[in-house]
Amino acid sequence: MDIYIVTLTILGVVVLLTAWLPMIFRHLPLSLPIACLAIGAALALSPFPLLPRFNPLENREFTQRMTEIVVIVALMGAGLKLDRPIGWRSWGTTWRLLGIAMPLTIATLALLGHWMLGLGAASSLLLGASLAPTDPVLASDVQVGPPQSGEEDEVRFALTSEAGLNDGLSFPFVHLAVAMTVVGSDSLDVVGHWAIFDVGWRLCAGVVMGWGLGKVFGLLSFRMSGNSLARTRDGFVALGMTFTTYGLTELVHGYGFVAVFLAAVAFRDAERDHDWHEQLHDFAEQIERLLMMVLLVCLGAIAISVPFMATIDWRVVVVAVLALAVVRPAIGWLSLLGSGHPPAESAIIGVFGIRGLGSIYYLAYATGHAEFAAVETIWATVLLIVLISIVVHGVAVTPTMNWIDGRRSGRDARAGRRWPLG
Repeated sequence: MDIYIVTLTILGVVVLLTAWLPMIFRHLPLSLPIACLAIGAALALSPFPLLPRFNPLENREFTQRMTEIVVIVALMGAGLKLDRPIGWRSWGTTWRLLGIAMPLTIATLALLGHWMLGLGAASSLLLGASLAPTDPVLASDVQVGPPQSGEEDEVRFALTSEAGLNDGLSFPFVHLAVAMTVVGSDSLDVVGHWAIFDVGWRLCAGVVMGWGLGKVFGLLSFRMSGNSLARTRDGFVALGMTFTTYGLTELVHGYGFVAVFLAAVAFRDAERDHDWHEQLHDFAEQIERLLMMVLLVCLGAIAISVPFMATIDWRVVVVAVLALAVVRPAIGWLSLLGSGHPPAESAIIGVFGIRGLGSIYYLAYATGHAEFAAVETIWATVLLIVLISIVVHGVAVTPTMNWIDGRRSGRDARAGRRWPLG
């Protein structure tokens, strides 16, 4: 049996299912990522020869690059679909989640890793930094709708904007964990270099490059007469903007994740109501979904493998449950106290801090740059948390979003009765 032909056939069937299943799951407590995991597990148990069943510990470069691509494409799509202009007050929820919830989550998860798993300082910090960000890929079901669709309530906006920025803002802590393994956690040189370069320079470069390139792309698309990019109507321009922004920012040692998201926000700001934004967003979303499908099918196969199951013990399970059921929900809710949001909406924002491919990217990046103690335990914990998050959040997302939409419709109806128009 020709392995290539069989693999090509299976891939074709899975791609068709990826296009078809979202329509079926639209009103069901299921999600496409859950289906991809199930397909991967079924294929791993089948007698058919498949794509290589790789162990991410043994293929860190491949894992890093594949997750890197899907994350930056997702960040471009997330930035393009935000209708709300960036601002201190209008993005107040986002700043709370980034400035309060994310650092507290990193610290709490690091302490949990040290206390429950017996991890050292560097390994504990890596665990916390990898698991803190809300994933821009797997959180798409709780994000705002396409550009100008009107699907931008506060819950969806908060989760979309948070996912767009915290993937880059947790990177300094990943770099600190790497530096601690190389130089030692007690060296003042580590802290000084980290503060100046990894926090100061890399963040500033990411912000400046992202916003500046987004404005340049906006100029080329909407302000040039005759041969503007917008006249092409090509959706794949979104991919070009993504890779150009990410590549140029990384070349100057900035945070490419931050730059890509801000470039999309700045590009949208250049001409907010142009209908081309929807085509760009749709193309980016399709590429993101295709890449996500491939990775999650592989993850589903890994999930039932003997090496993965052998590294999971009761301590890993307890940490995974606490991380998803207690740490993020509680810290997310506390960070929004005094924000004016209804308690139920603050609770939903806290609960739906979905962990996903971004966490796997950070882990692959860090473990490819330094040797961490108990690395198998870190991998097992992160992968288990991602798997549980996909299943639990995937089951809960449809009824939760339907409840939010019903509540918003009720408020709009009451407002209409009180203040009739015309």
